[in-house]
Amino acid sequence: MSATIDQDPQRTAPAAGAAPAGRSWQGVRALLVRLHFYAGVFVAPFLLVAALTGLVYTFTPQLDQLVYGDQLRVERVGDRPRPLSEQIAAARAAHPEGSLASVVTPAEPEDTTRVVLSVPELGEKQRTVFVDPYTAKVKGDLTTSWGSTPLTTWLDELHRSLHLGETGRLYAEVAAGWLWVLVVGGLVLWLGRSRGQRAKSVRGVLLPDRAARGVRRTRSLHAATGVWLALGLLFLSATGLTWSTYSGERFGRLLDAAKGHAPELDTVLPGAQPAPEAGDEHAGHAGHAGHGGAAEPADPDPAAFEAALTTARGAGLGGTVQLTPPADASSAWVVAQKDDVWPVHYDQVAVDPAKGEVTARTRWADYPLLAKLSKLGVQGHMGVLFGIANQVVLAVVALGLILITFWGYRMWWQRRPNREGRSALAGRAPARGTWRRVPLPALAVGVPLVAALGWALPVLGCTLLAFLVVDVITGLVHRTRAARA
Repeated sequence: MSATIDQDPQRTAPAAGAAPAGRSWQGVRALLVRLHFYAGVFVAPFLLVAALTGLVYTFTPQLDQLVYGDQLRVERVGDRPRPLSEQIAAARAAHPEGSLASVVTPAEPEDTTRVVLSVPELGEKQRTVFVDPYTAKVKGDLTTSWGSTPLTTWLDELHRSLHLGETGRLYAEVAAGWLWVLVVGGLVLWLGRSRGQRAKSVRGVLLPDRAARGVRRTRSLHAATGVWLALGLLFLSATGLTWSTYSGERFGRLLDAAKGHAPELDTVLPGAQPAPEAGDEHAGHAGHAGHGGAAEPADPDPAAFEAALTTARGAGLGGTVQLTPPADASSAWVVAQKDDVWPVHYDQVAVDPAKGEVTARTRWADYPLLAKLSKLGVQGHMGVLFGIANQVVLAVVALGLILITFWGYRMWWQRRPNREGRSALAGRAPARGTWRRVPLPALAVGVPLVAALGWALPVLGCTLLAFLVVDVITGLVHRTRAARA
């Protein structure tokens, strides 16, 4: 439902310049046809790019294994890995630069231990050293960003912004903002058409019409495929908007108002005063420490990592965890679970390094509903939450979006007028002035609703306003030409 209208514009609206018919609910449909057409024609290129880049990004786990398998995987030797302190010491012997930022234990028995170093010249990125947990031998190192390999980081930035910075991020927000409008509008148009012109059956909605030919067959493929993909496309639109630049800021305000943020772990040791510069910031980003600072602290004893891990395991934290040393003498160690596959585990504990006791804890079960939905939505959008099944579903949705975009443009081309051997490049747009056929109650509800959506989704609102301005200017030009004629 993402490229163009599913209705012949010449049959749904009067010709341009003609007096509109009386107000009726058919006017709402005509307005949807016009909106769906223009949004599809102009936004579909953004959707196509997002689908193509998202399709490639979906398989980054397999690509990482293909490109960086020597660093990421090891051959399992025995059942007991070497002490964590020994693995850290081996990593620091091979890479003495920078300072220890964190250590991530293996997620699977064949995975390496990750020793993350904060190196000033890398800026916000880190140097991750990969250690064989069974032999304590260094397997290699990579420059990582938030734990992601260089390839995953590059593909992620391609999908988010086409490597064009904040300007490029607008493309993704345009795609995510308009995707749900196209899906909902397309569903309304197709379901309404099915009731009036095809058999009143589920098959008439879900399956393309094999007997149709030409533009009708293309429209049938476009719409039926869109119905099957609707839930997936709406999910991608909603989750993509939550971390976009402008709509994401609005979503953050909603979380603030609803107190829907994840609980912060208190890393201040009992009886200690928080450090004036690093206290709150360290607590808020405990799971992502290690972004180079002006002054690098001295490395803690590798044995302290072992002690903190033992305490966290005793407190019930299983699976892969990230251990982050304290920022200063008044702060605790942070041990956080990093299991993004369902059923997820995101518990965290703060550990007193002197006493080996847990001083604070946050539990995934205690997260507010909005925080849980946001966290799970991001993991589902990235293809992580349900493993390979999640990746396959995302790949199918991306391929389907590419197909319905192609069919949408094909419909536009198939409707081009043919006169005396001359063919236009594309079909005519639906006639203007359809809003004058919309019932007044629908306008009274719709206009404030659209204004509210424009505030909540600023990029959607601005592009819609641009459509309206261009439409008004086009109408004035047509009227001027008609008057001169």
